[in-house]
Amino acid sequence: MRKDITLVAEPRETRGKNAARRLRVDFKSPAVLYGTGGDPVALTLSPKEITKILTSSSGYNTIFNLDVQGQVAPVIIIDWQTHPIKGNLLHVDLKRVDLTKKMSVKVPVHTTGDPVGVKLQGGHYELVNREVEIEVLPDDIPEHFTVDVSQLKLNDSVRGKDIPLSGSMRLISDPELVLSHVVSLRAEAEATAEGGAAEPEVAKKGKKVEAAPAAKAAKGAAPAAKAPAAKAPAAKKK
Repeated sequence: MRKDITLVAEPRETRGKNAARRLRVDFKSPAVLYGTGGDPVALTLSPKEITKILTSSSGYNTIFNLDVQGQVAPVIIIDWQTHPIKGNLLHVDLKRVDLTKKMSVKVPVHTTGDPVGVKLQGGHYELVNREVEIEVLPDDIPEHFTVDVSQLKLNDSVRGKDIPLSGSMRLISDPELVLSHVVSLRAEAEATAEGGAAEPEVAKKGKKVEAAPAAKAAKGAAPAAKAPAAKAPAAKKK
């Protein structure tokens, strides 16, 4: 989505890790501008302004103006790096945009409504993919797509082909790509002893059940010796 934003950048003469660290100390971020219409250019710009664009409603699909020494051109963010712990911007790559040519972008997919398959059929709603890729003119890039999932029944799904496209948009993602669906919950079978009572609750949870002390003692004791059977008295001869 194109927005009326102009960000000022300055050419960067020095490169390397040490130079980049010095820039960040001065609250600036290194950047590179690519794309047709000119050679790659190393720049410095405001990380605060870039972060503001990335966290806006249109996010990384925002097309804005970049002013480099008085030359203004529409650009888009194609890549960026942030510190893994602090989260501050480390580097950003920008691309020049030709407003007359289509470009490929990934657009977030939002859903609305409560699926029938969840409310009435006991299913479970899952989000599988949260974006689709489309080809579109820069001025027609949407902030996001919204799909109503309230009519989804058990085993129904929303696929790439269900996305509402308009204007110059053309779907690049697989039309059969599953974005979300309603699936059934698998019931867990309760383990029972064959021909006997059910095992204790702790046994069902996979925990080992300790035998009672008396039972353990009885189990560990050696079997008692059997007393010899008494012999019957021999019959007397007459």
